[in-house]
Amino acid sequence: MKISALARRRLVAGVAVPVVVAAASVVVTLHANAAAGCSVRYAVTTQWSGGFTADIAVTNLGFPLTGWTVTWSFDGGQTVSQGWNATFAQSGATVTARNASWNAPLPTDATVTFGFNGANNGITNPAPTSIALDGVTCTGSAAPSGTPTFVPTAEPTTPPTAPTSAPTTVPGTTAPTTAPSPTPTSATPAATFVNPIKRNGPDPWLQYYDGYYYLATTTWNSTITMRRSATLAGLANATETTVFNLAGRANGCCNMWAPEFHLINGHWYLYYVAGQNVTDYNPTQRLHVLESSGTDPMGPYTFKADLGNDWQLDASVLTVGANLYLMGTYGGDGAGQSNFIQRLSNPYTLTGSRVRLSAPTYDWEKQTGAVNEGPEPLYHDGKVMVVYSASACWGPDYKLGLLTLTGTDPMNPAHWTKKSTPVFQRNDANGVYAPGHNGFFKSPDGTEDWLVYHANSSASGGCDMNRSTRAQKFSWNADGTPNFGSPVSLSAALPVPSGE
Repeated sequence: MKISALARRRLVAGVAVPVVVAAASVVVTLHANAAAGCSVRYAVTTQWSGGFTADIAVTNLGFPLTGWTVTWSFDGGQTVSQGWNATFAQSGATVTARNASWNAPLPTDATVTFGFNGANNGITNPAPTSIALDGVTCTGSAAPSGTPTFVPTAEPTTPPTAPTSAPTTVPGTTAPTTAPSPTPTSATPAATFVNPIKRNGPDPWLQYYDGYYYLATTTWNSTITMRRSATLAGLANATETTVFNLAGRANGCCNMWAPEFHLINGHWYLYYVAGQNVTDYNPTQRLHVLESSGTDPMGPYTFKADLGNDWQLDASVLTVGANLYLMGTYGGDGAGQSNFIQRLSNPYTLTGSRVRLSAPTYDWEKQTGAVNEGPEPLYHDGKVMVVYSASACWGPDYKLGLLTLTGTDPMNPAHWTKKSTPVFQRNDANGVYAPGHNGFFKSPDGTEDWLVYHANSSASGGCDMNRSTRAQKFSWNADGTPNFGSPVSLSAALPVPSGE
């Protein structure tokens, strides 16, 4: 399989987002390969009892590098447990992060970013010392500030900055059937929210069910987590709950991506991507599915099945008549990274052979890398459609395309028609880049259709955990196809979904 097909996902040098940082300058040492030295930014983005998540951004101020190595030491008992955008090794207190094949070049003034989950002694999290690029000690911000915000579980969450508006009902108990809805008056402005509804929330899946919004995103670790809120805005600070732990599964313990949960025949089926705990983990990623014991989206869940035995990503379920189909992404058998479709005899059992649903054929599907991925079903007025992500997620031109079932057989590629132009793409004026990996949900009263997606706020943003979850309402064209408009700015105040 081509490297681009294997390594394209969430893996690229981008821009780190420092969250809790204090400056600590160190002396620059010169050497032949980087005559002017380097600068570094280090940010602890999440902390919990016994662990933390951190981002590192290193800028090369010297000669161009064809491969790079960043080293530092921890003196507080920290250990790197899992990372992204680099290959990690640790010996004693010293950590080594080396480039992966797809981000080896580091030109002058270019920045490489990578991150990791780590463990500490549960009490303190001092700064790393002597961060260096190819042996050159870097200047910049290196010390996390403040006391770690501990939470009861050892799972990464974004520390709340304001009280959550989510209700305190314990998952699994009876929830109200409708969300609280203030009555607008002439003296009360319409309620609004601003994006993002979750920072560090790539590959979002959001559903409104029984009075609550439920949101799951990629964790890049061994847990599948979900948060809920009675309001869309409340998701930003809602408590993260672990609904399943993959640890111990040989064929999918780690690197959880792209969770989706679908209510089918009285159970939620949660589809996700996970692989082995190996250095080059991308080729081991496979599709899997869980089953809930009832109709609570938060479970409890039990493992139900592995779906396929080769490299596949981004599972979703299409329903046409009484038939179920699994859609996803695979290597494409020489056609580039493609979307596929395969019959399901039930929500967790594949039958027959998979068929290529779409491959990157237009130039706008091949920017930075030739990719079709993340197929998502969309239904309107009897029309069956699939919205998918196109081009490389590690570039700013990641975007959405549209397939429409114009025949009768979803398993026949000739019965699908691809729109020749993208339906949702970057908006430089609004500061939105690489919008994609979408989903759909209804407003609480069922009258509005909403798009959920992730995006970056910089053209140099990567395919990593820095992507944020965003939502906006969309409308319909006269021909029954969706009109998503353009991605809105993070500063835009949007009316909340109807029925809140």
